[in-house]
Parts: sequence; structure tokens; C-alpha cells
Amino acid sequence: MIWSFIKIALFLIVVAAATLGLAHLAEMTGGLRITTLGMEFTLGPLQAVIAAIVLFIAIWIVIRIVGLVVAFLRFLAGDETAITRYFDRHRERKGYQALSEGLLAAASGEGKLAMSKAAKAERYLQRPELTNLLTAQAAEASGDSKKATEVYKRLLADDRTRFVGIRGLLRQKLEAGDTETALKLAQKAYAIKPRHREVQDTLLSLQTETGDWKGAREILQAKMRQGELPRDVHKRRDAVLALQEAKGVWEEGASVEAREAAISAAKASPDLVPAVVMAARAYIDKGKKGAAERILRKAWEVQPHPDLATAFAEIAPDESPDARLKRFSKLLSSRPDHEETRLLKAELNIAAEDFPAARRALGDLVETHPTARSLTIMAAVERGEGAEDVVVRGWLARALTAPRGPQWCCDKCQNIQSEWTPICDNCNGFDTLSWREPQQAQSPLPHGAEMLPLIVGKPAAEPASKEEDQSEDAAIQDAEIVDPPKDEGDAAGASKEAQSRTATA
Repeated sequence: MIWSFIKIALFLIVVAAATLGLAHLAEMTGGLRITTLGMEFTLGPLQAVIAAIVLFIAIWIVIRIVGLVVAFLRFLAGDETAITRYFDRHRERKGYQALSEGLLAAASGEGKLAMSKAAKAERYLQRPELTNLLTAQAAEASGDSKKATEVYKRLLADDRTRFVGIRGLLRQKLEAGDTETALKLAQKAYAIKPRHREVQDTLLSLQTETGDWKGAREILQAKMRQGELPRDVHKRRDAVLALQEAKGVWEEGASVEAREAAISAAKASPDLVPAVVMAARAYIDKGKKGAAERILRKAWEVQPHPDLATAFAEIAPDESPDARLKRFSKLLSSRPDHEETRLLKAELNIAAEDFPAARRALGDLVETHPTARSLTIMAAVERGEGAEDVVVRGWLARALTAPRGPQWCCDKCQNIQSEWTPICDNCNGFDTLSWREPQQAQSPLPHGAEMLPLIVGKPAAEPASKEEDQSEDAAIQDAEIVDPPKDEGDAAGASKEAQSRTATA
């Protein structure tokens, strides 16, 4: 409303100024004298201004006529589009001006204005490869996805704009969560422009999400050849994809191909624990126990892990605890000071019923880095050495609220998973899981402090009265017969699982 009033006011001011100027010219004396070809012309002030305006218009008309004559002469010379270009030049200027204004409007988020400018540009230019793109962007900016889809489909008909149309439809399908259609569109876009980085990354993400490991490995190879992926990063990620491909082949029953794929993945990345474990089991199935032992020892030097110890035990499943402890000494000697090595050595000694050696293997872990596993092992040591039940329950009680130790944690979103996968279950990050302790602190069990007296028992105190003694005896009896809490059972189960890894059948 205010802007309309301002425009009307400006118009009235301009008209008034023009009227006053003309009146002033009419009242002025003197004039302009022109002498040419023996003739003399005398013009007043107003007549002189009018003559100047007429002269300017005449010059402009002459220039236009000269341009038309030149275009006609070019047409006679064989340029069939010369006259058409002459008449379309003005239209093109208006069309490109509308196109530029529409692009600016689309970039600033003014969808309706951008669509109107796109329609104007289309009317003047008749260039759908340009105006359709602007119309699609304007429709997306205004939230009209149906219109945008329609325009993107029109872009598919022209080879020059086919990639743009596919890319626009791909982006829409990704936003809608239609992974299957998005994968097909990404494959078509990649076939048109295989070196397009955004298309490569999108296709790689969709392939890993849908389990197309073979196709993902091809994309990784292409990215490395183009210099967009460092060789060491490609080696690691290719090993991850090879591992998943091996798992898929293994599930289908083609054991030979699975073995070779797993062995290849383990050789490419020795720090990839799941690949090493699968390769070791493949060697065991082939009867190559020496090769399995070598690959596990090499991986243990890089990253000690419980799964490696489990696979190392599977090499000789029927050996005695003493023989197993002796055979494991080759594995333990590579990283003797590592926490996983000390815990594994303690478990092996527990299986061999050498509890003092197990205590020495643990050392000060229960004080410097207490975890559910180390505290549970300590409880087993105390039990094996004949300690009282209250002492054993005390260690188990501490294990209830202790951190679980290293786990598979996502480096991107800090999500914790029980098993390794190439894709994080929470953020869909590729190859972001690493074996380490979580960053966030472990939350204590609810009412854990109230549970401890029931599990451990109360310390001896001076008897106050007969009734108090009877109530205390009843509490102790309840502590003896009560079922262990669920978390205590989990902690004990962790010890049993650790012992089962090292014990004989």
C-alpha cells in the first residue's frame, strides 16, 4: 500500500516538473538559428527541444533501418537466419534479463517470483533447456515437488539436459526415502558422468546401504584411479567391502569363493579384525592351521582382540588347558603389556587352575582400569583360591557398575554396537566402527547402592538387641537364597564366556 502511494506520488511529481519545464521554455525569449544551403531557420526554445527529440528519434530509426538492411543483405548472401536473429535480438535481451532475475529469485528462496520470471523467459527465449531448469528450481523453492518432478521428467527428453533431470529426480527420491528408485537413478547418472564426484558418493552410499558390495568396490576403484581417494584409505575400505562380500558368499554356501575373498580382505587390512577371523577360519577349514596361526598372530600384533583369541583357540579345539596355555604363549608374547593380553593370560591360567598365575597376570588392572571383565575374572580367581563367598560377591558387585571396556563404537556418532558392521546402525556412517572404550560414561544401575548390602552382606557390628540380631540373620539368609540380579548374572556370564573360550570341550 505504501509502495503504491510512493509510485503515484513520484509520477505526479514528474508530470508537474515536465509541465513547469515546458511552460518555462514557452515563456523564454530568444531561440536557435540554423543556416544551411542558403536557408535560415529560427527556432524558439520550446521548438528547439522538440526538434532535438525528433532528431534523436530519427537517428534511432535510421540505425534500426540500417541494421535491417544489413540483415537483409546477409540473408541474400546465404545466411538464412540473419533476419530472424535481427528481430529476435530484442526478445533475447528481455528473455535473458528475465532468466537472470529468475535465477537470483530462486537462489534467494523466492519461489513464486522465480516461477513467474521463468515463464517470462520461456516466452521470450524459447529455450526449454534453460527455462525448465529454472522452473524446477523455483518449484522446489516454493515447495511444489509435483511441479518439479514434472519439469525434471521433461529434461530427460533432451540429451543435453538428461543428466540434470536424473540428478534432480535422484535428489527428490533421496528426500522421500525411496532407496530402490534412487539407486537406479544414481546408476544411470553414473553411466552418463562417471567422474562426477557427487554422483559417485551418492551411488557408493546407496550401494553399501543396499548390500551391493561388488558395485561399491568398483566405485571405490574408480575414485582411487581419479585421485579422489588416497591409496591407503582405498585399501582399508576395499577390505571392508571385500569382507562383506565374503560374508554374503559364505551365506550362499559357496565356501571356496568366500574363503578366497576373506583371505584377500585380511591380507589387504590386517587391522580389520572380522576379516582376519573369517580368513583364519577359512584356513582352518582348508586344513592350513599354520597359515591361520600366522595371520592371527600378525593381527594380534596390530590390535589384540577377544575374537582373535577365540579363532586362535579353534585351531586346536581338543587340546588340554596346559597345552593351550603353552600354545597361546606365542600369541601372548607379541604384545605382553597390552590389557587384552593380560586378561587372556589370566583366563588361560584359570582354565588350567593356576590361580596364583592368573592373579599375577591381572596385576593391578582391577585398580588402574577396572572393567566388568577384569573384575569378573578377579572374582573367579578368588573363588578358585578358596576365598569366602562374601569376597567373591564383592568383586561381582563391583563388576555390576564397572565399565564394560572396549566395544565397537562409532567414531562419528559414538553409537555402541555388539557386533562389527560396515555401516553404523545409528548414523549410517561407512567404516566408522572401531574397537575402543566409549567416550560417554557408563550409567550406574538403578538403586545399585541399595543392592550392595544384599549381595555382599553387611560388615560385622556390635549386637544391639536380640531382635536386631534376628533381623540381621534373616537378611543374611535372604542374601544366600536370593537369585542373583540380572546384571550380576550377566557379569558372571561374561566370566563363563571367557573361560569357555579357553577351556577344552
